[in-house]
Amino acid sequence: MQWHSWINGEWTKTEGKPDTVVNPATGEVVAEYTAAGLFEVEQAVAAAKSAFYKGQWSRLSLSERAARLYKLADLMEMHQKELIRWECLQSGKPIKLVTYSDFPFAIDNLRFFAGISRVLEGQATQEYNGLHTSWIRREPVGVVAAIAPWNYPLMMAIWKIAPALAAGNTVILKPASITPLTALMLGPLASEAGIPEGVLNILVGPGALVGDALVRHPDVAMISLTGDTHTGRSIMQAASSRVKRLHLELGGKAPAIVWDDISLDNAAQGIAVASLVNTGQDCTAATRVYVHHSRYHSFLEKLQEIFNEVRLGNPLDFKTDLGPVISRSQYDKVRGYINQARTQGAQVFSCGRRAPDCERGYFIDPTILTNVEQNWSCVQEEIFGPVIVVMPFENDEEALVLANDVDYGLAASVWTNNLQRALDMSKKLEFGEVWLNDHLPLTSEMPHGGIKQSGFGHDLSHYALEEYTTIKHVMADLSDDKIKPWHFTILGDVPST
Repeated sequence: MQWHSWINGEWTKTEGKPDTVVNPATGEVVAEYTAAGLFEVEQAVAAAKSAFYKGQWSRLSLSERAARLYKLADLMEMHQKELIRWECLQSGKPIKLVTYSDFPFAIDNLRFFAGISRVLEGQATQEYNGLHTSWIRREPVGVVAAIAPWNYPLMMAIWKIAPALAAGNTVILKPASITPLTALMLGPLASEAGIPEGVLNILVGPGALVGDALVRHPDVAMISLTGDTHTGRSIMQAASSRVKRLHLELGGKAPAIVWDDISLDNAAQGIAVASLVNTGQDCTAATRVYVHHSRYHSFLEKLQEIFNEVRLGNPLDFKTDLGPVISRSQYDKVRGYINQARTQGAQVFSCGRRAPDCERGYFIDPTILTNVEQNWSCVQEEIFGPVIVVMPFENDEEALVLANDVDYGLAASVWTNNLQRALDMSKKLEFGEVWLNDHLPLTSEMPHGGIKQSGFGHDLSHYALEEYTTIKHVMADLSDDKIKPWHFTILGDVPST
């Protein structure tokens, strides 16, 4: 099957550069697609702009818009098996993760925004100055370019298009060029759901060309990116010439702080899950563990026991816990961090149980690094693989300093039975999301976003819906008086008192 970009309600017909999608579990090509170029960017932007200004979507009643988004969620469920299969083939994600986490979360998120779009609120109507009646309108931004990552191709695509469409915008979705397939499948489903032509366009192509062109295009009103911090910086620079609205969810280096009063069984289990989610290719994954010195060695033993039982294998097997990393380049990057740490003097624990079919793909054993220093690259930089560093701390103050001592500020967790300590740490940790005695769960009703080098703006919740709207203040004088009480300040005499 040949895949193409989806523009203005149909597959593109132009002859673009061919490219391939590789299954990282086998190294084999699973699909071919025609890459979009600058011509397709112009087509997509023109279609999205035309659809927006014609009001084919933004001027629908809120109930009708919501109904069509609900229909899209229903259609996705009808094609669940196909979507999940392609998601696993293109990304190497374990099928149980996609089936029981990514896919249902995507559906829930789409339905959440369909519903909440009907109750988007502004400030109450009032005569704030005693004369004029003021009210707030929340209006769609316009054409939104949504750039989705390769680590959660389908779920993150929905995280972006759901609030943007629910708010009445038109969208150009650019999935990662190495994992575009499930995003492309949304095009025909959206059309079947009644979403008009031009409202959702999907461009597949290299970020350096297609993504950059979208960022710089004068008719694109907003850029929403989930990606690495380096890409975020580049987009900020490119978008600055037009003062373009940005929504950036970038990298992370999440700490997990374990105190001496918590069950080590609970902490080790929870942190193991949080570090190995999606083969560690998750911005919120627990990557740095700081353990109270009195429990450090016991915790390390328990964590190693759990890591040793992790099953690496075929992503389409429901018994597989850990799949491959996404590509050869990512494999080399992760292995490079491990080797560098070993050279610096780190102790490396390579764990897990491999199935025979792991030899063909980009599989990396779950790895624990100890005897490391706070300023080493493995502690400070985002590795994006199944690698975790474990370090001891002495007291609350040191734990807080170590946890905050990174450029990122996306997520963190605190493991303690001391409520006062937990609440105090949650206040002082410099991260957009803090879990207490758990690490990883998210919900459509609550916001997700970072600070510092992890970006700004939020996914999920009504805060995300507001990200894709502009605020307009409308002020009306309903008195029908020719001369207003304040006119004398411009024309006329000061009234006598």
